[in-house]
This record gives sequence, structure tokens and C-alpha cells, in this order.
Amino acid sequence: MTRVRAAVCRAFGEPLVIEEVTLADPGPGEVEVRLAACAVCHSDISMMDGGWGGHLPAVYGHEAAGHVVRTGPGVPSLAPGDTVLVTLFKSCGACPSCLSARPATCLGATDRHDHPISGTEGLPYAQGIRCGAFAERVVVDQTQIVPIPPDIPLDSAALLSCGVITGIGAVVNTAGLRAGQTAVVIGAGGVGLNVIQGARLAGATHIVAVDMVPEKLEIAREFGATAAVLGSEEKPWRAVRQIIGTGADHVFVATGAIQAFETAPRFLGFHGRMTLVGMPHNGQTAGYEPVIFSATGQQILGSKMGDGVPRRDIPWMAELYRQGRLKLDELISGRWPLDRINEAIADTRTGGARRNVILFDPEPAA
Repeated sequence: MTRVRAAVCRAFGEPLVIEEVTLADPGPGEVEVRLAACAVCHSDISMMDGGWGGHLPAVYGHEAAGHVVRTGPGVPSLAPGDTVLVTLFKSCGACPSCLSARPATCLGATDRHDHPISGTEGLPYAQGIRCGAFAERVVVDQTQIVPIPPDIPLDSAALLSCGVITGIGAVVNTAGLRAGQTAVVIGAGGVGLNVIQGARLAGATHIVAVDMVPEKLEIAREFGATAAVLGSEEKPWRAVRQIIGTGADHVFVATGAIQAFETAPRFLGFHGRMTLVGMPHNGQTAGYEPVIFSATGQQILGSKMGDGVPRRDIPWMAELYRQGRLKLDELISGRWPLDRINEAIADTRTGGARRNVILFDPEPAA
């Protein structure tokens, strides 16, 4: 067992508490990783606010990168020192979701509430979002690990674990956007910027960013948006139709704001696809007129983690970054030590941050 520092959620809606916790040794099929960086994702914030329920105390954090320390029995493909990403994609490899290359919805994977983290009193802490990466080290299943080239900065590489694969994957995997089609991206935050990058890589002719904050629209242009519309305008879908000439082939809702889900269909053209990427809290609802979707041949698609397959998609994205075709460094708004994680979370809540990254003190080489 190993003692590590972690940011622990003891009560929903309250600041995290920095504690020393006990990390169990890796068991069969498991890997221990010393983390260099973990980004703050809005999903972590939703969890620590109690938006999706869950067990407490818990350690959240799931968008991380670091180096393998040791492995348990039955892990032939990884070795100490390997540079890796830690993801929430824990897959059994045998259920219908895994067999259809959708490991994000694996039917056999669940969050652990009894392993591998425990407090000083010996009670188990929940391993939030299957990683518990707001900590100096993690122990996770080998299916959650993706090796990456060692020359990629780990603070930038960490973003591939969630925000990047979610955004780009929503475009290329879920929606199947084809070259020459048009896209509207509602929400120009961390995930929305990666949806925009995905639409650019896929060859969209028009990529229109919609957001309530003018400064975020300027950033969206830097990531590939060809036009930008303020969501606070009266009937912003009219402005989008003037830009494109008709309704969009694809609309991506990359925010958790319910109003965006309510208005998104108005941006669609005939046979358009609306892809839901953002995740509101449990119990929030949006309403539609089904007859409009039937009459226009439109579709609503859900996209969890971009329907990604990490060991297929992340190496591709890492190589695009190395070629200068994918922006990662520019996604980072701020870098924070673990002791200031609550400040990083507060900054993320403002909506202005792209991604805040927690950096862990490097440990001396063994």
C-alpha cells in the first residue's frame, strides 16, 4: 500500500479537502500510475455538486497523465516508466457495448466504492468516475490505460483523456460528419472547442460557434470556427441560417445548459443531426415537438465520451498534435498545484476557462 495526497470530497457542494489517503497495491489486471497532471472537467464538478448522485467520501478527477509505477499480475503490455494516459474507459471487452466498439457504455464497468482508496480511519473512499485522479497516484484497470509518446507535454496530453476525445469523437464517431457538411456548435468551452476542432479536421465548410460570452467566441475562431453568433441574440438561429444559407447539417450541444438543448433543433436543416454532448444534472428535462423531427427527417443522437475507443482514437489524436494539426497547449487556461485545486475549480465554474490543469510535484526517480 502507498500513502498519497488527494483532494477528497466529503460533502456535496463543499470545497475539497486535501488529505493523505491510502492507495491499495495493484491487483490482477491493474496498474499503478504516478500522475503528472489532471485536468478539471465539468463532469467532476457535477459529481462533487451531487448532480449525478454517488457515494462519499470520494476522490474525483479523470483526465490525467503520468507514468506507470508498477503493475499487478496479468498486465503484459505495460511496464514501469511507460508514459500513459489514465481514462475513465473501463471495459469488460465482452458485453454488447464493448463488442460494438463503444467501451464508454460498457455494461460490466462500474465505479468502485471499496477499492483502491481508503482514508486514515481505514474506511473506503469512492473512486470517483473510475479514476480518482485528483491524487498523486491512482490504481486503475489496465483497460483504462493508453500509452502515449513520451515527447508530448503531460499537462497537454492529459486533455486527450476526456475533453478532446469527447469533442472530436462526437463529430467523427457519433455524428459521422462528412467533408462539405455544415456544423453549429453550441457552447465554446473546453469540449465545444474540441468539437470545433473535430469539425475542422472532418472538412466542414461552415463551423458556426454559438455562445453567450463574446470572448469565448473569439477563442472559438482560433480553434477553427468560421463564424460566431452570440446566443443572447434574439433568435440566433436566424443569424446562423443567414451565414450558412439554410439550416445546419449538424448541431452539437456542447454545454450542460438546458436552454441550449431546448433551442438546438431550431438550428437544424432537413435531415440534420443534433448530437447531445453536454450532460445536464439528473432530473433536468428538455421538450421537443416530435412531429417536426418526423416531418423533416431529423435525428437526435446521444454521444458519451465521443463514442471513443481510446487505444484507437488517442494515438491518432496524439499524432495530429505532433504534426501541429491539433491544438492541445492552447486549451490550457491555467496550471495549479494540488493545494490550490479549489481555486482551479472556482475558476472553472466561471465558464471562462478552457481547461484548468492540476500539476503534481514530480517524485524523485527510483
